[in-house]
Amino acid sequence: RERMGHIELAAPVAHIWFLRSVPSRIGTLLDMTIRQLERVLYFEAYVVIDPGDTPLQYKQLLTEEEYKQYRAEYGNAFKAGMGAEAIRELLKSLDLEALSKELKEKIAETSSQGQKRKYAKRLKIVDAFLRSGNKPEWMIMDVIPVLPPELRPLVHLDGGRFATSDLNDLYRRVINRNNRLKRLMALKAPSVIVRNEMRMLQEAVDALFDNSKRTKAMRMSQRRPLKSLSDMIKGKQGRFRQNLLGKRVDYSGRSVIVVGPHLKLHQCGLPKVMALELFKPFVYNKLEEKGYATTIKQAKRLVEEERPEVWEALEEVIKEHPVLLNRAPTLHRLGIQAFDPVLIEGKAIQIHPLVCVAYNADFDGDQMAVHVPLSVEAQIEARVLMMSVHNLLSPANGTPIVYPTQDMVLGLYYLTKERTGARGEGKVFSSPEEVRIAYDTGQVDEHARIKVRLNGKTIDTTVGRVIFSEIVPEEVPFEMCNKVMTKKELQKLIGYIYRHSGRRKTVE
Repeated sequence: RERMGHIELAAPVAHIWFLRSVPSRIGTLLDMTIRQLERVLYFEAYVVIDPGDTPLQYKQLLTEEEYKQYRAEYGNAFKAGMGAEAIRELLKSLDLEALSKELKEKIAETSSQGQKRKYAKRLKIVDAFLRSGNKPEWMIMDVIPVLPPELRPLVHLDGGRFATSDLNDLYRRVINRNNRLKRLMALKAPSVIVRNEMRMLQEAVDALFDNSKRTKAMRMSQRRPLKSLSDMIKGKQGRFRQNLLGKRVDYSGRSVIVVGPHLKLHQCGLPKVMALELFKPFVYNKLEEKGYATTIKQAKRLVEEERPEVWEALEEVIKEHPVLLNRAPTLHRLGIQAFDPVLIEGKAIQIHPLVCVAYNADFDGDQMAVHVPLSVEAQIEARVLMMSVHNLLSPANGTPIVYPTQDMVLGLYYLTKERTGARGEGKVFSSPEEVRIAYDTGQVDEHARIKVRLNGKTIDTTVGRVIFSEIVPEEVPFEMCNKVMTKKELQKLIGYIYRHSGRRKTVE
């Protein structure tokens, strides 16, 4: 895994990252377009490296015919070449210090914004080369590194076939073409043939480094593009995002969520089987502590047999040990909150209906992930900072984010609405308790308009609103409850309770 190899190339090739990236680094540095560079690199045109005392321009491109014509006319007075060798000569001849100075002067002199931008782009690359101490001609390679064999394995399939990494194919092409080129050069083959082989070598190396950037990607026999070195590290499936930033973690699980209306706000229902798996090491420890097992092996056997003492130990372990629940996508910090687990039968996680707003969860098949904070510090932080009872207000705007939705709103709305002509309309009661007794004995309907004496005043209200006011803390004035409860009104009411009665009362 550690030891790299290398292939010495018979002819230099350009590195596709510096050629094809946008903007092209080689192109910007030489002030040539990608198209011009490609014509030179893929042996379609000659480039003038040194015009000598001929009317030719430095870096001018010549076709095969033009080149022959000028050669006949001027003999060896000028120097021109093609392929990566020629580009390397051009890069070698650059004097970066002088170029940097010249570009700075040009930027100062010119008034056109477009020109300024163009010079600034070039200057940025020139300065980067100067700062790093790299040489521009190093963008053309003579030797290419080879990945250690363990990272591009050959796998034996049944039926005597082999499955291989795409890289092996790509390296094989480079080696074959390189060896053929060496042979042709040794045989002093005609320049057309040698050039064609050099072009093929350049293409093979391009495909190895970045197959997706090439105009025509190298393909397998099944028309699938081969996966090059760049493809392995970039994008969502690449090394960084798939394996380095996103890993699977231990002490975690996921399951479908269902509603648990009997739960307290700080609780969540955790399936027994899941909890046992998540807290396994803690359970082993507890079994040893209580003397049910003397070795880990024994404890393991007890857990596998699911003895009653195992569940007893599990109950003790999860007491005061919060777990984190996360629902993807986690778009704000309330996407992960801590809860005290409660053991339940079944296989679905139960969550309190009021925390659904923060998670943006519903019960049509959503899944949630559970994580166990292991260290004592993590448990304390989970309890103090992440517990659902400590996160009643939205971090975005400070309004309550724990409020009834869906059927709960419907029920409260129904309870607090008025209906004319309901049973018991117009009756007068001396206290809310009297209203409750009358309702329980069927004397009045919940929608009936009645008068009630409260704090020395007679108030017009309905039976339902009096019943609703029983669950609200006494600090809240009756006017707050004496209206039809819509979602907005409920949110306002919860905000009011939070401000005037404090967090504990709100939670209760």
